[in-house]
Amino acid sequence: VQLQASGGGLVQTGGSLKLSCVASGSTFSRYALGWYRQAPGKQREWVASITSGGASNHDDSVKGRFTISRDNAKNTVYLQMNSLKPEDTAVYSCRRFALGKVKDYWGQGTLVTVSS
Repeated sequence: VQLQASGGGLVQTGGSLKLSCVASGSTFSRYALGWYRQAPGKQREWVASITSGGASNHDDSVKGRFTISRDNAKNTVYLQMNSLKPEDTAVYSCRRFALGKVKDYWGQGTLVTVSS
C-alpha cells in the first residue's frame, strides 16, 4: 500500500490550500483515514480523520477552518485548509488507519508554509 500526498506550498496568512492523498489498493473505502502534521521542533499531531462511512472529526485548533473529505472512487482523501495561520506551518502527512489485522500506513509528507 502506498499513499502519495500532494498540494502543499507557500501561502500567505488567510490563504487557502487543498491537500490530496491518493492511496493504492482496491479496498480504499473500507478504511478510516486521517491527516497529521508536524511542525519544526514539535511532535506530530493529529489534525483530522474520517471514517469509512464519511463521518469526520477535526482537532479544535483547525475546526471551522479545515475540512477533511474523501472520494472513494478516486482513492483520495482531501484536506481543505482555509484561513491559514503561521502556526499551521508544518509537514502534513496522511494515514490509512489499521483495520483488523491490517496495519496502518502512512504517506510521505507535504510541506505547508504560511507566511505572516
